[in-house]
Amino acid sequence: MGAPDSPQGQPSQKRGRLEIIHDILRVIERGGGQAKPTQILYRANLSNQMLYDYLAELVAKGMAEQRIGKTGRRTYSITRKGEEYLQGYHSMRAFMDSYGIS
Repeated sequence: MGAPDSPQGQPSQKRGRLEIIHDILRVIERGGGQAKPTQILYRANLSNQMLYDYLAELVAKGMAEQRIGKTGRRTYSITRKGEEYLQGYHSMRAFMDSYGIS
């Protein structure tokens, strides 16, 4: 049995790890280079546990930075390494698309 269809009639696919990382970094980038966890959670369409697992990894790998404000609220900002990841991801997707690989 194949993958279930999306509402548009296209086969739905689970996002892979690289795409999830892309989505998180893209949300941060589009937020002026920083975003609150709740913004990332909803815009990247992740569960709470997945969000914090990925954010911890991105911080550990130097692709994002966590900041805690005076009120104790967290924000995440994209680093140069995170921006480089996005550039590489887009190049990889363009290459794959040029060969009809998805």
